[in-house]
Amino acid sequence: MTPSVTLLTEREQVVQQWRQALTKHEIESKVVAPSNLAKAVDGQVAVVVDVDGAQLDSDELLSTIGFVRASGALPIVHVDRDRDALEDIITELCHGLVTSGDRDVAQVAAAITRRADQRRGLRFEFVTVSPCGDDVLAVLGNGDASLHRRPIDASDDGSEIASITIDPSATKATLLLTSGAVCQLTAASMHMAAEMTNGQDDIAIDGEKLGARLRELRLAAGLTQAELARRTGIHRPNIARVEAGRHTPSLETLARIANAIGVSTTHVLVSRGS
Repeated sequence: MTPSVTLLTEREQVVQQWRQALTKHEIESKVVAPSNLAKAVDGQVAVVVDVDGAQLDSDELLSTIGFVRASGALPIVHVDRDRDALEDIITELCHGLVTSGDRDVAQVAAAITRRADQRRGLRFEFVTVSPCGDDVLAVLGNGDASLHRRPIDASDDGSEIASITIDPSATKATLLLTSGAVCQLTAASMHMAAEMTNGQDDIAIDGEKLGARLRELRLAAGLTQAELARRTGIHRPNIARVEAGRHTPSLETLARIANAIGVSTTHVLVSRGS
C-alpha cells in the first residue's frame, strides 16, 4: 500500500515544496485546510502541520500536534520563522521532525516511511559487544537501546562472543560463542520491556504471582536456585526472596533471571497470569 501524507496548509509554496520531496520517495500527498483537522489524519501515515500558514498560537499548535499523534499519524512541524521559538514539548511530540528550508524537507521526507513504521521497534537495527565490558549492546529500529549482561540465556557459558548474526526478519539475534555454544536475543522482549517501563524500573508487578511464575519456569528448566544464582550472579537468598514474592525485582534484574532460565522477559511478564 502506497503511504500517504497530509499537508495541513493553505499555502501553495508549502504544498509544492513538500510534494516535490515526497514524490522522490513514492509517497502520495493530499492537501487539507487547517480548519478540517479531523480529515487530515484519516488513514495517513504522517501529517505536515504548516505552523505559520495556519497562524496557530502555542495552545492551538500543541492541541493540533497532540491530536495528530494521538490519532496514530506521525506529526511533522513546518515553520518559516525561527524554529528555536517552538516549545520543547512540540519538538518532543513530533519526534524532532521540524522543517523549514528545502534541505530539512528533503531529509524528513526521506525518513517518513521508516519513522511511520510502528513495528520498527520490534526489529533489531544493530547488535554488538559493548565497547565497555562483555555486555551485549542492542539497538532497535525505533532507537531504543539496551545493554544485556552475560549470561544472555541458559546456553551462555560465559565464553567470548565469536560472532553475532541478525536474522533476515531482524527480530532475532544469534550469538555464537567461541566454545561453540549458541544463545539468542529477541527484539520483541526488548520492545516489551521498553513499553512497560517507559524507561523506568518501577513498573507495577504483582510480586507474589511473578515469584510463583519464575519458580515454575526455573523448575521446568531443571534448575536449582543455586544454579540460577551462579548463572545470574544474583545471590541465592535474593532469588529465594523473589520466588517467595517478598521482593519485586527491577526489570533489568528480571531480564537477567529470565535469560538465565532460557525464556524471554516478555514470556515471564505476559504469561504470569492475572
